[in-house]
Amino acid sequence: MPARTWPGPTQLPAGPGPLPHRLVAAVLDALVRGELAPGDALPSTRSAAAQLRLSRGVVVAAYDELAAAGYVEARMGGRTVVVDGADRAARPATPTAGPVGGDAPAPDRVEEDAVGVPTPPAGDLDLRPGHAEPELISSRDWRAAWRHAIPDRPGGEGLSRVRHPDLEQALAAHLRRFRGVPCTPEDVVIVPNASAAFTLLAAAAGLRGRTVAVEDPGYRRARVALTEAGARVRPVPVDDDGLDPALLLTDDAAVYLTPAHQYPLGARMPVARRAELVTAAVREGRLVVEDDYDGEFRYGVPPMPSVRAVDGAADCVAHVGTASKILTPDLGLAWVVPPRGLVGEVRRAQDRLALGASPIASTALAHLVASGALGRHLARASRLYRARRDALVTALMHEVPEARVTGVEAGLHLVVLLRGGADDDGVAARLRERGVWVEPLSAYCLGEPRSGLVIGYARLPETRAPSVARDVARAVTARP
Repeated sequence: MPARTWPGPTQLPAGPGPLPHRLVAAVLDALVRGELAPGDALPSTRSAAAQLRLSRGVVVAAYDELAAAGYVEARMGGRTVVVDGADRAARPATPTAGPVGGDAPAPDRVEEDAVGVPTPPAGDLDLRPGHAEPELISSRDWRAAWRHAIPDRPGGEGLSRVRHPDLEQALAAHLRRFRGVPCTPEDVVIVPNASAAFTLLAAAAGLRGRTVAVEDPGYRRARVALTEAGARVRPVPVDDDGLDPALLLTDDAAVYLTPAHQYPLGARMPVARRAELVTAAVREGRLVVEDDYDGEFRYGVPPMPSVRAVDGAADCVAHVGTASKILTPDLGLAWVVPPRGLVGEVRRAQDRLALGASPIASTALAHLVASGALGRHLARASRLYRARRDALVTALMHEVPEARVTGVEAGLHLVVLLRGGADDDGVAARLRERGVWVEPLSAYCLGEPRSGLVIGYARLPETRAPSVARDVARAVTARP
């Protein structure tokens, strides 16, 4: 049966925000009210533009933003169809939605996971995870953002490294639309990188000397930040659905996890586990740190509400995001939405520990978000990353058919699991000799090691995927 075509909105919500943002808000509102349902097709861009008396480019930009957020997908015949689960994901995106406000940087710290690994020589292919493709950023949008942000002279009045009103407001709207995080500008704390967010949360929640459960394998910088803050890190093994809340202990004062795309194995935590995680956290007074490092990118799977969107999560879940994966680490910006009761403590800890962020960089990012440039970038990037992922997966299946490839539904990297406890560090070293830099999976493990290769594809041209897969096959089969 052909999909029902939704007639579309007759008018846009009032407000000063960009027209594509307002059209996105109208579509999300229709999903919440039940006027639009999974499986329904949106009107063509031409008919929607004619009905709303807009340029077709405005409608195309709005549909691109909806596709990048995972609410719709383009299908055969040029139809744009609402995906399964979009109605559930839209609910937390709309209750506090409103117009977006607000019309050279030096990062405090480059946020890569390649701890202690040297920089690859010129000409080598760096496929370590954690790198976006900076060439995708529109140079026109980028220049416009920095012209808007740079003051007429150094030391301009009103610049703060702790409060960033324009970015706080812009990100609150972005997080509602793209990640389903119900929040207000007052809830958003801007920090220089995700490690700073973990440090501030540990200080605000009093985690020194207490146990924090972390995924195993998992993100090393999070473990380092929590350990340096005085917490005792306890590894919890993950499975194909991510971290199992049943494995948490009553003594765990907090838990750190990456539910949208488990780092590095790539699992997406099911809704049932998310609800169980929040229920237990509320009951036991546990802080949940949700690291949403690359949750904007997913391919052919329905969107899921963030853990922060689960009922009761506002009292126990901290949502952390970063610009380094969606744009570039050169901005030196990340953000955290702490639990409601911890916002004041996090801000006080930020002031005490001097973990503020660049006001010029924050103004530039606010302009990128509020102008719609970030939404356009995410739409472009999602299409390119999906093509690069498809090329690499196809090549790996052809060259290394015996290997299992995981984590392909979302994010910017995948994992090639090696059989028989192969020496993945040795395989990675042989690949470096061939000019291809990847990470051994065992380097992410605290408990029982797992063998595999963590390969980022954001910067891998599609034409080079077959040669990389051949190099992987040769490195796996070569004798030490």
